[in-house]
Amino acid sequence: MDSIHYITPEDLNLDIISEIIYRHLKLKLSPESAERIIKCRSYLDSKLENVDRPVYGVTTGFGSLCNKTISTDQLSSLQKNLVMSHACGTGAEVKPEIVKLMLLLKIHALAKGFSGVQLITVERLIDMFNNDVLPVVYEMGSLGASGDLAPLAHLTLPVLGMGEVCFEGKKVASSEVLKRFGWQPVELQSKEGLALLNGTQFMSAHGVYIILRALHLERWASITAAVSLEGYDGRTDPFISQLHDIRPHTGQKTIAARFRKILAGSEIAGINKKHVQDPYSFRCIPQVHGASYDAIMHAANVVFTEVNSVTDNPTVFPDNDLVVSGGNFHGQPLALVFDYLAIALAELGNISERRIYRLISGQRGLPEFLVANPGLNSGFMIPQYVAASIVSQNKQLCSPSSVDSIPSSNEQEDHVSMGANGATRLVRVADNLSRVIAIELFTACQAMEFRRPLKSSDTIERIFSEFRRVVPFVGEDTLMYTEIAKSVDFINNTPSAIF
Repeated sequence: MDSIHYITPEDLNLDIISEIIYRHLKLKLSPESAERIIKCRSYLDSKLENVDRPVYGVTTGFGSLCNKTISTDQLSSLQKNLVMSHACGTGAEVKPEIVKLMLLLKIHALAKGFSGVQLITVERLIDMFNNDVLPVVYEMGSLGASGDLAPLAHLTLPVLGMGEVCFEGKKVASSEVLKRFGWQPVELQSKEGLALLNGTQFMSAHGVYIILRALHLERWASITAAVSLEGYDGRTDPFISQLHDIRPHTGQKTIAARFRKILAGSEIAGINKKHVQDPYSFRCIPQVHGASYDAIMHAANVVFTEVNSVTDNPTVFPDNDLVVSGGNFHGQPLALVFDYLAIALAELGNISERRIYRLISGQRGLPEFLVANPGLNSGFMIPQYVAASIVSQNKQLCSPSSVDSIPSSNEQEDHVSMGANGATRLVRVADNLSRVIAIELFTACQAMEFRRPLKSSDTIERIFSEFRRVVPFVGEDTLMYTEIAKSVDFINNTPSAIF
């Protein structure tokens, strides 16, 4: 029997979402959520029977067309036209795992009962989630302010029997999949198209995806840096607790404590060092990695506040007899932290590349480029080039998106967040960071071989052993791109928690 997660008004958190996604849980509306959805829809229907003034998006056009009143017999067509006309996405297709998160977050938001949608509409989104019917959504098209209009329109098209979906590994017309499951296209009622398209679920889904990856990569950055420290014969003094107790940033203390645990019992760390201190890329790991850790935690707090918010417009308050047009769809909170998070992830790669350079530079008794016969062999010369190239690209990608704004909809929407661009950029930054960390681990394990017969800590020796199952020691020049690719797969697919 499938395990089920009940959608309730309670907040989602990282643990709940991780369980839903990684354990492939099915979704089902709780009775309370279903009751809220029905109550809000019934209120809106009754409100329309006695409305004495225009209600934005319900009895009017959208954006700068908000002064155009729509007759009652055209309200359903208005919502369908909205979805079709706004499905203008272009560019690369969004990763299926992010699209699935978009579905989850949209279901969660609508189930709070402030959006005025039909129960069947939410249930159809749940059907799609449970059966891995994932709409084809494109990366480009959202300004991150009127909600993620274009990408959410593509997310919604299959509810109407339009657009395309990814199903069973293939891209097919959604109408074919609806026939297979016996699902009828949903006929949208007043306000429903707007409820589906207004909202920040494109940005939020990227945010959740990146927080999950950032926590994974941040921990691997520490593990890899510890292997590099051993390969470089670095000092452990910079990680003692007293040093961080007097500058008690949470991230700094967390990273220092993590290093003390990873390095405990190392023979390499315990030998007398001829050098008095290490370069900053080693000595300042707690401070630099710790600052990125704190940035990730701050971003996670903002992202999950957003995940658990109602961000469509107008908002319906049945208990207060209110239908209010506001600005909860504006993505500025996310846009700012996405820029911050991009910098934090890029910095983990920046300092990583410097450690790679130190390991290949012929210092601390290591051979140049980490090969026994440099000259005939280039060894690890070019992997450092590659890391430098990737780090440089990440620096360019860190130009902030949130400082830009271009007015739209005849200047009715005259300030936008550009948070969607910041969101898609984050995926590239994280992908690049995984490659840099992989090159560092590849290089660090090579350097460790030149410290034998000394042993490192049990933790690092286990990491080394697991890595060597995948990537061998490089004795003579070989095809390095294949080893780098295997290193990237190792970083991306090996849970850091096992160490």
